[in-house]
Amino acid sequence: MAAWLSPAEWDALRLSLRVSFWATLVSLPFGLLTAHALARWRFPGHGLLNGLVHLPLVLPPVVTGYLLLLTFGRRGWVGQWLDQWFGIVIAFRWTGAVLAAAIMAFPLMVRAIRLSIEAVDPRLEQAAGTLGASRAWVWATVTLPLILPGVIAGAVLAFAKAMGEFGATITFVSNIPGQTQTLPSAIYSFLQVPGGEASAARLVVISVIVAMSALVASEWLARRATRRVQGR
Repeated sequence: MAAWLSPAEWDALRLSLRVSFWATLVSLPFGLLTAHALARWRFPGHGLLNGLVHLPLVLPPVVTGYLLLLTFGRRGWVGQWLDQWFGIVIAFRWTGAVLAAAIMAFPLMVRAIRLSIEAVDPRLEQAAGTLGASRAWVWATVTLPLILPGVIAGAVLAFAKAMGEFGATITFVSNIPGQTQTLPSAIYSFLQVPGGEASAARLVVISVIVAMSALVASEWLARRATRRVQGR
């Protein structure tokens, strides 16, 4: 692949893989907690939390990126504090691309995990609890093994979504070659210059392969989770 792609194309692919990996890894614990809360708990604000989780799906990505810029930019109320006290700058950095990708992919991850949790019979968890197991132990030894295919499916979908994120990323971290230029940003850039169609086409092929592989893997894992819960 290194021989097939130019250095600029390879940099975009490598950065996209890096951003997608960290976006998925960082958001996974929060996705597990949020999905469990939405599936098993009933509390004031349940509907509000559900709406906030799915909000990035219905908001224009540029709006999400702009809100991130207002919040985590150097003059944002969080970004200014991080810069002054810890010297951490997120906007216009690859770490900002991670944050943008994680937020845009979070709803897909939560939904996949939530469906897996809701498919688990609560009586299995209750039975383990009656035998003296703590809630944490029940979740780790009963719930998690049953929902593991769903967790993996959610992570795969989130990774694929992060690989394809464009609007929020380019608004929040711009399109700096070698620093914040991911696959979608690179495709957009190549299409703006004469003779860049070939480079854009190669990156499009890679994007399609990654997306289709993720969808097939996610569907296979979802079916496996359903069969496992139903005992088939």
